[in-house]
Amino acid sequence: MGSSEEKVVAVIMVGGPTKGTRFRPLSLNIPKPLFPLAGQPMVHHPISACKKIPNLVQIYLVGFYEEREFAIYVSSISNELRIPVRYLKEDKPHGSAGGLYNFRDLLMEDCPSHIFLLNCDVCCSFPLPEMLEAHRRYGGMGTILVSKVSAETASEFGELVADPETNELLHYTEKPETFVSDRINCGVYVFTPDIFNAIQGVSTQRKDRANLRRVSSFEALQPVNRSLPTDFVRLDQDILTPLAGKKQLYTYETMDFWEQIKTPGMSLKCSGLYLAQYSSTSPHLLASGDGSKTATISGDVYIHPSAKVHPTAKIGPNVSISANARIGAGARLISCIILDDVEIKENAVVIHAIVGWKSSIGRWSRVQGVGDYNTKLGITILGESVSVEDEVVVINCIVLPNKTLNVSVQEEILL
Repeated sequence: MGSSEEKVVAVIMVGGPTKGTRFRPLSLNIPKPLFPLAGQPMVHHPISACKKIPNLVQIYLVGFYEEREFAIYVSSISNELRIPVRYLKEDKPHGSAGGLYNFRDLLMEDCPSHIFLLNCDVCCSFPLPEMLEAHRRYGGMGTILVSKVSAETASEFGELVADPETNELLHYTEKPETFVSDRINCGVYVFTPDIFNAIQGVSTQRKDRANLRRVSSFEALQPVNRSLPTDFVRLDQDILTPLAGKKQLYTYETMDFWEQIKTPGMSLKCSGLYLAQYSSTSPHLLASGDGSKTATISGDVYIHPSAKVHPTAKIGPNVSISANARIGAGARLISCIILDDVEIKENAVVIHAIVGWKSSIGRWSRVQGVGDYNTKLGITILGESVSVEDEVVVINCIVLPNKTLNVSVQEEILL
């Protein structure tokens, strides 16, 4: 382990409103990083994992959202964890590595020996202290969290090859057209401050190349000749790929769960993964009940203290119920996220669905998805203030906000 004087900072990349388009209609109401998974905002899970890093002095959230959208959350989480959390707004796209470099003076204020970099839309157990320990043993500039996936899905991510003995990163390629490896980049890193020199090196190289190359105005308009801005540096293509095999980058493999949260369907799956994790990390957050005085609870379920659930309701597995929700008598909820101020009336059924803020589901109605987290209509999503009237069936649909459904619908996107 490192000395007690060594300090660590963590940076979580949260993206911006133009990035979360695949998360609509849920991101119409709330920044994607603040959407609740297992009863906590998406970004809360990596933040609470960072709290376990020894000698952590500061957590920074970096993104394109307006500061006011994060102000309340940042203030409350700083108080809750008793560690400073600060939001930094990027002025323009700098790339995944350029965004880090853009705030280098701020990040280095505490003279940290190590900098963690995490992507907000990653769902895993975040083994950060173990990663840091391995990184110190390796003695390189950076360590990447990696996971083994199926050969069929590997090409959707950055694929890599590591030395089986030393764990040195030997080869890295981002979303290759042909299969390279079933080990992928998980979007979680730890670096020494030397990463800033590597990023600066890419920018300097670009400037030199631009000065050497003179092209006509017509040539400059051709896509092949349009070079990236000198301060736009991608972590994967510009840092990981060229530095692979140079004894500077290493890997740490997680044997635990790992998913990327790009769509509402994946958010429902990841909410279930985090609920399952609570049983070992935060059992006090999980509800229990046998139907005598409280609702019958099956499997991993989170219920906000302000929600009202009828004792005859049956809830779970994989259910998260948010603030001020009301669940009526005889209701049945399986694999769903129920957001704030939702009302689910008597004997309604909700399965494989996300029910948006202030929505209501009528008596004996059914809101259901097939449960395929990877397809667009694999789960049913109701936007904000959607009203499903009594005895209406909604299957495999996406419903935009402020709609009233008085007839049954199936396999539709209702605008």
